[in-house]
Amino acid sequence: MKSTDLARKDRDLKKARKKQEVLERKMDKAERSVGDFINELEELFFYDAQKIYNISSSEDIMMLLEELKEEQPEKQWNNILRKAVKKTKIKEKDLALKELREMGDIPED
Repeated sequence: MKSTDLARKDRDLKKARKKQEVLERKMDKAERSVGDFINELEELFFYDAQKIYNISSSEDIMMLLEELKEEQPEKQWNNILRKAVKKTKIKEKDLALKELREMGDIPED
């Protein structure tokens, strides 16, 4: 075997080990990040260009807000809600934020 082949196999082995370590770290970190909550909330919303329609009627949104309050520090709650609503690009952002805060019993900033 050539030395370049040996070096390539060694690099591939190191990459595989590194990938395994990263996966293990991610599995240990069971809590979701702020970005995960933002994306999950945005996916649950039913909206058009004007407003979000299913905030008050969705059980899934209510459950996600409860999980948010358990897993994230209080200073992040409003930030997550604002960014999730902003991601929808609706016009009635303030109304949607108000409804979400009321639903999740989250105080305003």
